[in-house]
Amino acid sequence: MPTQTIERSPTPEATYKAREVEGILDLYFYRRIGFWLARFFARLRFTPAGVSLLGAVCGVFAGHLYFYRNLGTNIVGMVLHVFANALDNADGQLARITGKGSREGRVIDSLADHLVFVSIYAHLTLRYLVEGASPAICFLALGAGISHALQGAAADYYRTSYLYFVKGRSFVDFDSSVALCAGYQALRWRDQPWHKFLLALYLNFTRQQEMLSPDLKRLREISNRSFPHQIPEWFRVRYRISAKPMFKLWGLMMTNTRMVVLFIFLFLGQPIWYFWIEVTILNMLLAYLIHRQEIMSQSLMELVTTR
Repeated sequence: MPTQTIERSPTPEATYKAREVEGILDLYFYRRIGFWLARFFARLRFTPAGVSLLGAVCGVFAGHLYFYRNLGTNIVGMVLHVFANALDNADGQLARITGKGSREGRVIDSLADHLVFVSIYAHLTLRYLVEGASPAICFLALGAGISHALQGAAADYYRTSYLYFVKGRSFVDFDSSVALCAGYQALRWRDQPWHKFLLALYLNFTRQQEMLSPDLKRLREISNRSFPHQIPEWFRVRYRISAKPMFKLWGLMMTNTRMVVLFIFLFLGQPIWYFWIEVTILNMLLAYLIHRQEIMSQSLMELVTTR
C-alpha cells in the first residue's frame, strides 16, 4: 500500500479553513498542535474519522473525571479535554492534508463532539445528584444541553456560509436539506444502513440550522438561481464586509469558549454555573446574533434581486 503524501500541506496555515474564521486559541495553539498530530496520524495511515473517534474517547473519559469533587482529578480531566479538542482540530487538518475529507467524516466529527459534551453534562449532573441536589438540576442540565446544541449548530452554519459565499463553492460543501433529503431517500436501510444512519443525522442537523436562519437559507437559494456558475467577486466582497464584524461574537459560541468557562467553574468548585451561563448569557447572545445575521441576509437578498 503506498504511503500517504503530506507534502501538499507544509505549514499549519495551509490546513486552516480560512484564517479569519479561526479563533485566537485555534490559531496559536490548537491548529499548531493539530497540524503536528495530523502529520503524525497521516504517517500511521489513520483516517480523519478514526482521529475523530479517538478524540471522542478522550473527551468522554474527561467528562467522567469531572464527576469527582476533587480538583486534582478535575485537572486531569481538563488536560484530557484539551487533548480531545486538539484531536478534534487534527481530524479536519488530516482530511485537508490527505485530501480525504468527506460528508461522512464531517458527520462523524459532529457526532464525536456531541458525545463528548453529553458525557460532560451527564457527569456534572450526577456529581450534584449524588451530593443531594434537587432533581430539578436535571432540567437545568437538559436546558443547557439543548442550548449548547442550538448555539453550536448556528455558529457552524454561519461559519460554513461564510466559507461558501466568500471562499467559493468548491471550498466547502454547504449542503441544503432538500438535496440531503433526496440523497437520504435514495439509500436503502437494507443495503447501506450505516451511511443512511449518518445521513439521517446530518439531514436533521441541517434542518435545525435552516430553521434557525430561514433568511440565510433563502439567500443561498436566490444566489444559486442568480449565480448558477460562480459567485461574483462583488458579492463575495459585500458578504465578507457584512459578516466579518460578527466573527468574534460567533466565536463565543464555539468549543473553546465553553471549555474556558467550564474550567473556571471547575477550579471554583461550582460547575453548575456553567449550565446557567449556557441558558442565560449565551442564549441571549445567540438571539442577538441570529437577528443580526437575518438582517444581513435580507439586505444581501435585496442587493442580489435588484442589481
